[in-house]
Amino acid sequence: MKLSHIPLRLTSGAFILNSGLGKQKLDKESAAGMQQMGSRAFPALKQMDPEKFGKMLAYGETALGAALLLPFVPSRLAGLGLAAFSGSLLAMYFKTPQMTQEDNVRPSAEGTPVAKDIWLFGIALALILDPKNKKPAVLPTA
Repeated sequence: MKLSHIPLRLTSGAFILNSGLGKQKLDKESAAGMQQMGSRAFPALKQMDPEKFGKMLAYGETALGAALLLPFVPSRLAGLGLAAFSGSLLAMYFKTPQMTQEDNVRPSAEGTPVAKDIWLFGIALALILDPKNKKPAVLPTA
């Protein structure tokens, strides 16, 4: 892991890990509410049992947060996980009319808590696109 990745992975990883741990004992009503929001972007989620959805969400967030915090997980791999997670949040944001103003981009008051997660997508891109530290190739001399 590059030194410049530490702040990116630490802040996003701690935030997501805390969120996942907080969802470990999610009640059925709260899980159903989150499932309903998620199903706007991913209709197949409607078919899941709300409690199972809540557990999977909690485990997924906990695993992603841990992956971001563990230094032996490659940054690009952690970034791909973060991109999938944050991309899902943004898909839900853009597919929920109440979350955006009339231009369908700027957040409404209801959409601000989700729209702010664009920073997670930015961190993901930074981790994915950052070139590996490679030594320049040296051609053998005769």
